[in-house]
Amino acid sequence: MMAQVPREWTGIQQFPVTTQNRLLELLGKLKEENVSSLTILLMGKGGVGKSSTVNSILGERVASVSAFQSEGLRPMMYSRIRADFTLNIIDTPGLVEGGYVNEQALEIIKRFLLNKTIDVLLYVDRLDSYRVDSLDKQVIKAITDTFGKRIWQRSLVVLTHAQLSPPDGLNYDEFFARRSEALLKCIRFGARIRKEEFQKLALPVVLVENSGRCKTNDNGEKILPDGTPWIPKLVEVMTTVVANGSKSITVDQKLIDGPDPNNRGKFFIPLILAFQYFVVVKGIQRAIEQDIRNESKPLWELRDMGLADRKF
Repeated sequence: MMAQVPREWTGIQQFPVTTQNRLLELLGKLKEENVSSLTILLMGKGGVGKSSTVNSILGERVASVSAFQSEGLRPMMYSRIRADFTLNIIDTPGLVEGGYVNEQALEIIKRFLLNKTIDVLLYVDRLDSYRVDSLDKQVIKAITDTFGKRIWQRSLVVLTHAQLSPPDGLNYDEFFARRSEALLKCIRFGARIRKEEFQKLALPVVLVENSGRCKTNDNGEKILPDGTPWIPKLVEVMTTVVANGSKSITVDQKLIDGPDPNNRGKFFIPLILAFQYFVVVKGIQRAIEQDIRNESKPLWELRDMGLADRKF
């Protein structure tokens, strides 16, 4: 597969000037840290807003989005360049099909990512999903099994459909806190990360509203219910994750193939052999020697030993 040549990021000009300046400022800070490119991977279930988020970040309608159209079966990477900084965003198909993790989709994603480096994973879900179930844990486990636990050091959670009215009379902040807590707990269990390690990880949760009806401020920036311009905020959190000291994830053949079954347990072979020798073989030898000692002596042997009291 030929590498995609980055196009000029003209979509940034669609943003209000305030947003443009903030985005260029954030990317400029990365360049000061000798980071000249950023590769963002979006993953999650289907219909959660991954493609819409890609379009929002780029300011371009590059990914097809329709409520009546199924997601594409293949990942797509969109590369843009601005001020000598390259932005790569990878959109992926949903990981669930028929109530189960779609292993075929996961395999396609893995092959697509071969020889690519992931700087940030956006795990996308909806704010207005009111419960977390075992399927969510299966999706998290599938991502962890594919990329390793270390991927969560380079991740943030994105909750779309942020412009909603919470149910049951909850205020917005309380509903967001509960939804975030439930999803983060699911990630911890699905990724099998110890509680202490997960607390140190401090996985960020960011709100997103891709709808054209999203409210705007006086500068024309799309804002969250608390007034925060969400596109600059999302990019800001991504740059924070990049600068947290963890390493990017390079997807090589070894990572795709997973552990070699022929190598599993090789470390334990010497221990097993030693156990067999000292416990099994030695045990048999001791048993044989004991049987020999306990075996009744023939009369001729007793006679030679002077122990027979009968005449021959």
